[in-house]
Amino acid sequence: MIDPQTSTLANGLRVVTTPVPTAQSVSVNIFVGIGSRGEDRRTNGLSHYMEHMLFKGTPRRPDAIVVAETIEGAGGVLNAYTSKELTCYWNQVPFDRLALAMDVLADMYRNAKLEQEEIDRERTVVQQEIRRAFDQPGAWASELLSRAVFGDQPIGWPIAGTLETIEAMQRDDFVRHVATYYVPSNTVLSVAGNTTHDEVMRLAEDLFGDAPDRAVPTPTTAREQLGDEPVIVEKREIAQCNIGIALHALPRKDPDRYPLQVLNTVLGRGMSSRLFKEVRERRGLAYSVGSGVSRYNDIGAMSISAGVTLDHLEEATSVIRDELFKLTADAPGEEELTKARDFSTGNFRLGLESTMALAQRAGEALLMTGEIEPIEEVVDNINAVTADDVTRVAKRLFKPGAFAMSVVGPGGDPDALRAILAAA
Repeated sequence: MIDPQTSTLANGLRVVTTPVPTAQSVSVNIFVGIGSRGEDRRTNGLSHYMEHMLFKGTPRRPDAIVVAETIEGAGGVLNAYTSKELTCYWNQVPFDRLALAMDVLADMYRNAKLEQEEIDRERTVVQQEIRRAFDQPGAWASELLSRAVFGDQPIGWPIAGTLETIEAMQRDDFVRHVATYYVPSNTVLSVAGNTTHDEVMRLAEDLFGDAPDRAVPTPTTAREQLGDEPVIVEKREIAQCNIGIALHALPRKDPDRYPLQVLNTVLGRGMSSRLFKEVRERRGLAYSVGSGVSRYNDIGAMSISAGVTLDHLEEATSVIRDELFKLTADAPGEEELTKARDFSTGNFRLGLESTMALAQRAGEALLMTGEIEPIEEVVDNINAVTADDVTRVAKRLFKPGAFAMSVVGPGGDPDALRAILAAA
């Protein structure tokens, strides 16, 4: 693999290529800097709905079937996803079909028909996707947790919107969304695989070079406060309480992001993490338990998820809280720290084995931060984390009253859970 190479077209479109000369594939990704946090209340879910609509046809490829068959007929795959801060459209094809793969994505990005009939047809599909998440208790607990930890502000709203906001959207909303956000300076084209930067740039200039640019609105700055309802319990007649506990963490470029990564590994990644050993192995309270970190441009969150019976809900909440506070005083020993650093760096490297993973890492980083940190620099920064760094970041984050919680299951007392989380 050769390090990513970046260039910018005259209209502001950023292009990054990660050459992998031994690969049999190329992955083409278009990143657009708009997600759910850039929406207003009425259009919440529009970025995700738009993701669906770009597959519904262009004048050259008149419907979704033709779009899909063009890539799949070349032996490739295609899809997209939306997050709180971006929308990504991607495909992966044999390396000798690069020109076709780029042409299809450029056509979707620039020429989507956005017909009202197709919008109406897809409306039900998007609503079914929302209903599916509601029917999955773990997924819904995560959705409620976002509301609990961020409150009623765009960063806390659901990425897919609600049944009501989706029902109200019309073609003008989509046309305005594309005109506002789908512009070169708000877009990154990222390609990885068996190709060269010169070839990608030649195709990019042909496909995107004449696209007009304009200024893009800046999303509202996130407020670092919990929601008005920091503990949300939604009762369902199921066997298990699906729980989430979260707190505000660090934004994308915070200098402490590497200690936080190691801290998160010590706490809740893998079967040798503290949470797994204490909650599952020693106490038998849960089948699965783990932690994760989400980082955005101006805020972040750390979350813990688990599934427990109602009888063990309060005990598990207390144990998880105690494990968090232990990290403010009980620094990892050298063996535990080395394992956590090795796990973090190894997992990072293993996650970059495919051309798609390389393209997505480079594209997201360039769009969100304006730079792509070299892989070895990331590894070196993780390996430089000390036990004191972990404890310092734990003290920075873990404080009484800093926690939000969601529960989807057979019960739970919000006041009792709030009191447990508020205790030191």
